[in-house]
Amino acid sequence: MKRTLRAVPGSQFQTMLRIIHSGNRKAIAHLFQARQSSLAEAEAVARRIAGEVRTEGDRALVRFARQFDQVDLAKTGFTVTREEIRKAYRDVPQEFLAALRLAAANIRAAARRQLPRAWKFATQAGVKVSQMIRPLDRVACYVPGGLFPLPSTVLMSVIPAQVAGVREVLVTSPRPAPAVLVAADVMGIKKIFRLGGAQAVAAFAYGTQTIPRVDKIVGPGNRYVAAAKKIIAGECGIDFVAGPSELVAVGTKGNPRWIAADLVAQAEHDPDAVAIFITPSRELAGRVQAAAREIVSELGLPLAEKSLMGQGTIIVTRNLREAVALVNELAPEHLALFDGVTDLLDRIHSAGSVFLGGYSPVAAGDYASGTNHILPTGGAARLRGGLSAADFVKTVSVQHLSRQGLARLRPAIVTLANTEGLKAHAYSVEARFTEPSHTKGKRAKKSSRVSRSKKR
Repeated sequence: MKRTLRAVPGSQFQTMLRIIHSGNRKAIAHLFQARQSSLAEAEAVARRIAGEVRTEGDRALVRFARQFDQVDLAKTGFTVTREEIRKAYRDVPQEFLAALRLAAANIRAAARRQLPRAWKFATQAGVKVSQMIRPLDRVACYVPGGLFPLPSTVLMSVIPAQVAGVREVLVTSPRPAPAVLVAADVMGIKKIFRLGGAQAVAAFAYGTQTIPRVDKIVGPGNRYVAAAKKIIAGECGIDFVAGPSELVAVGTKGNPRWIAADLVAQAEHDPDAVAIFITPSRELAGRVQAAAREIVSELGLPLAEKSLMGQGTIIVTRNLREAVALVNELAPEHLALFDGVTDLLDRIHSAGSVFLGGYSPVAAGDYASGTNHILPTGGAARLRGGLSAADFVKTVSVQHLSRQGLARLRPAIVTLANTEGLKAHAYSVEARFTEPSHTKGKRAKKSSRVSRSKKR
């Protein structure tokens, strides 16, 4: 079927998804540098905002909400009312609730398998060690309030916290959309705050007259949110500092429109979003480039076009081994391995989330497959994976030694402590064998009294 292309204003199709060769080291180096978006400017702004929230509390929040979100918190209040939530149910499509519940069930099922386990065993006779799991007490889930409402982010942040057993889960979003309110309500959230930006992060990190201090703040946001999370990370837990969303796709064959569709879908997030296709096939590279142009035109996506023209890239490699090396070096947020290259999975060491085969679009993970879409970006997947239930618990180590067990370890502990020059450490062990215990002391006194009584 012949497709009619609709022009996107300002379009320059010839530069969309530029094709480069892996041997062009200068272009490859530029690609890596471009991904490392600097937070320096945003940090300066976020630091000032965080400082004012810390010193002024609610007064600063009211001022910033007026300035950045055009919301008067003095009139609306800091939290969403029950009436607003009831109205939100009337404003969402009828099929939304069923879709939400299906996605939630899958996310919850996956989250249950992410929790670390409690365990107990004896390292040797008389020495028992164990691990107990304890949830965080209170967390805040940040849901962006930008161009698109993101009820899916409510599910991705709230459900793992609930599975972990967090006592109080709060949601915050600037000008929360009806779909966000409904999603939070379906998840059983009791308090939904209308705060956003760096000021929201600071408020939950430090606490104000109205906003409770939390143990951890999770969820994506703009660069000011990311900068604020970086600033408060020493005093409050965070998931990670996330930048623009990104996808790297790898393929040697398959439907070029399917590949292009995933690249365009990634690009529509943000003008700074990164979409990269890696292939050893020059022919497939050209077909994917052409397909992306068609999709952008047909759907009328100026935001995606801007992203693909700015950061969109197709890299033609010499072979698949080179493609794997590039993937591991990029450590992308999303990695799609299309038909023909799914067997490369065992050679992938760094990626936030992986999508295998032609029928695993990134959108499946974004919404309903069950994996989490809150993922590390900008190469941070070298260090960790995406948000999970494990991020909301503490693993606490426990040890229980008998006298005999400590006696067996005594020579090693004392030797190591003395080697490190920590005399009190060594003494704390030795004292248990040279000084009488409290119990023995009582027995000794009792024995002495009995002896004196017998003499009388």
